[in-house]
This record gives sequence, structure tokens and C-alpha cells, in this order.
Amino acid sequence: MTLTGRYVHAWESYWEDTPDTPGEAIWDSDPSLTAAPHLELFAPHVDVALPVVDVGCGNGTQTRYLARHFSRAVGVDLSHAAVAHARRADTANAVEFRQLDAADPAAVRELHKRLGDSNVYLRAVIHQSEPPDRPLVAAAVAELVGQRGRAFVVELTAEAKTVLRELMGEPGGPPPKLARVFAHGLKPAESEDSEVPELLRASGLTVLADGRTTLAQTEFRADGTRIELPAQWLIVGRTG
Repeated sequence: MTLTGRYVHAWESYWEDTPDTPGEAIWDSDPSLTAAPHLELFAPHVDVALPVVDVGCGNGTQTRYLARHFSRAVGVDLSHAAVAHARRADTANAVEFRQLDAADPAAVRELHKRLGDSNVYLRAVIHQSEPPDRPLVAAAVAELVGQRGRAFVVELTAEAKTVLRELMGEPGGPPPKLARVFAHGLKPAESEDSEVPELLRASGLTVLADGRTTLAQTEFRADGTRIELPAQWLIVGRTG
């Protein structure tokens, strides 16, 4: 099995084993903690008349929130099982969900051809992608935004890896939702902080704004405090 094959299998098995109950995935936080504050940062830079594409949408929790603020919302994910989760949860049929490999340039071009220039929401996708796929994911963002769209990219920083290591080594064992991530062979916080902006710039995008944040998780420490992982955010687009 190729590295890419193992990666696809890991995500399929993870989502197949994840119940539909909201919050079962450790990153499936309420939009009030995730997409809502991200949109506050993003909104001044975007044309909401353009579609929004949630790349790596998972079970679609954040996509459904974004659909309330853009003319059209599309959620795409590598995993067929994740897309099935998202479709079941979208009882209002507010979002178009479809399987798409963001590292497949032909599939990404086809989506851009169908939607036109779009805004992109990319949350925690590059940092856990296989290294050969990371430039392709950045190129997918550039393809989808075209000339008029903008992208909000938020990725875990290297500091998050330290936090995860501490959680895995807690005396009572790691929190169950985090343990399940590693049990399926997924590898969060694997990219360096400088890699993400460099990849986006190399794909032809300009960083219009950036900053530091945390990504709220649905799991808690032994003392009852919510796990929040250090992250960086960037707003990118073409300026020429």
C-alpha cells in the first residue's frame, strides 16, 4: 500500500468508526468556538456573493454554519465516510457535500470550473497531510479561489505537537477522543509553522492577514478544562 493509500485508509476507518453524535470527533467543536470567530476575521476580506468551499469538511458542522453566510456552500472531503456523515447531518439540505481529494489537481480544476472563483475555508488540513501532498493542497486552494476568491487557512503550529505529546503522556492515559485519532494512524501537527505560508505563496497566493489563535477541541483535560491547540491563521488571495 502506498503512503497515500495508507492515508486514505486511515481517514476512512476513522470516520467509519465515528458515531453521528455531534462532538464525537475531537475537532468537531461547536461553530461558536470555531467557524464563527474565524468568519469574523475572514468577513472583511471576502465577497459573500461567491460560493464558499470547505475543504476537508469532515462531518460538515462548520460547513453548515458557513452556509448561513454565503450565497452557496460546498463541503468536500477525502473520506467517503465523512461525506456520508455530513449528508446525514444536513437535514435542511443547505450544503452540497461531495467526496474530493484536494491533492488531485484534475478533480480540483473540475470543481473550480463548475463553481467559478470561490472563497475557501481550510481548517487543519495541511498540517496532517502527507508531505508530498501538502504543495498539492496549497495549489488546490489557489485553483479554487481563482482571481476573486479569498481563503481562510488555519493550521496547528509546532507548539500544538508539544501539547499533544503532553496529553498522550498523562498518568491516566490520553483523552479517549485523542487516543482514537492516533489509533487510526492519523498524525496531527506534523508541519512546521513556516511551511504553510511558504506553500501558499509558492502556489501564487498573497498573505493578506495572519495571526495566532487556538483550535478548541471537544475533549477535556483531567482537570475539566477544554483542550485548545495552538494554531496560526492566514487569509490569502491573489492581488495581481
